[in-house]
Amino acid sequence: MLRKMLLAGAFALTGVAASAECSEQNDTPISLLAAGFEAWKAVADEMAECGNFSAELDQEFRTKQPAAFAANPPLYQLGGVSNGTITPLVNEGTIRPLDDLVAKYGQDLSPNQLIRIDGKIMAIAMMVNTQHLQYRADILKDLGIAVPTTWDEVLAAAEKIKEAGVVDYPLGATMKSGWDLGEDFINMFYGYGGQLVDENNMPTVDNEAGIKALETMKAITAYLDPEYLVSDSTYVQQQFQQGKIAMANFWASRAGAADVEGESQVVGLVETAAAPRAVPDGPPATTIWWDGLVIARNISDAQAEAAFKLIVAGLSPEMVKANNGAAIWLIPGYEPTRLAKGAIDTLNAQPPAAAYPSTTAMGLMHTALGNNVSDFLTGARDARATLAGIEADYTTSAKEAGLIR
Repeated sequence: MLRKMLLAGAFALTGVAASAECSEQNDTPISLLAAGFEAWKAVADEMAECGNFSAELDQEFRTKQPAAFAANPPLYQLGGVSNGTITPLVNEGTIRPLDDLVAKYGQDLSPNQLIRIDGKIMAIAMMVNTQHLQYRADILKDLGIAVPTTWDEVLAAAEKIKEAGVVDYPLGATMKSGWDLGEDFINMFYGYGGQLVDENNMPTVDNEAGIKALETMKAITAYLDPEYLVSDSTYVQQQFQQGKIAMANFWASRAGAADVEGESQVVGLVETAAAPRAVPDGPPATTIWWDGLVIARNISDAQAEAAFKLIVAGLSPEMVKANNGAAIWLIPGYEPTRLAKGAIDTLNAQPPAAAYPSTTAMGLMHTALGNNVSDFLTGARDARATLAGIEADYTTSAKEAGLIR
């Protein structure tokens, strides 16, 4: 339902709402903790125009936010979250419902920006994101390779690129041990039709889908930089910019970096397509995400009002116009760019890619995956032992959290 809500108007927003400029200077000190990618910098810069605002943009934000928001007073008044990182804040009750503030100040927000959990507006979404296929169009054309649509085709293309020796490594991947590696497994596992937990929150990864996901990930590593277990989004982005790789299933929010003059050696050479499918008739092997803003609970109503006004100011059509290529914005004024094509094709694919579930069970499973999948990739354990280890770690955490008995 969340995915349907978000995508219903995602690409029909141009010119819908009036400007949400900073109509008054902000007199209340407000700070933000969010991720460190380009879209967040654009929003933070827009907020800063109102004054008395500071932002900490840190890729490790997800590990800092729970304690920072639980403090009284909190260390930050605003948080940047996604459907994968909001859950701990909701569970701990450290962020406040926004219904009253939306009614008072949110008339220019689009309905698909209002993220409801248990009937209450808990976040204001600014963008959707997904991993899609990013590729060097010139290399594929020169080698006569059709744009891959499945992972078997990606691997076949990677072999041809390796034989041609035109780049350092045919593929890039966000396989850094921990969260990134867990996310790559989730994408592939869903692509093979797997479900991570059942209706009773019991783990369900030790099966054929789990084995296939591990085996496909292992096959991918043959075409990666050998240091792939430290490869995060910034690592892959720089590999593209430096012309070191030809393809990657990579975050749409990072695609624009390939065309940044002065930073990229491949300006105009990178294109995007839908995320590859694990099986020809299956969904794209990826997950759909949103990113947005939340307000801490342990602050005064006056601080909350000031923080919300900054949200509205930061998510303005003017900001989108100046940073149109930084994200697939859920904000009036967004016009899809050339490098957004892959994400849009992924979002519109049938059968559809899964929305990343915002649940406690998912968070625990993601952690278990991130801590164990590398054992199979490095040969420390076989597939069955790796999957059994994942299920054992998840079960221990789920029992401690009261999800299962």
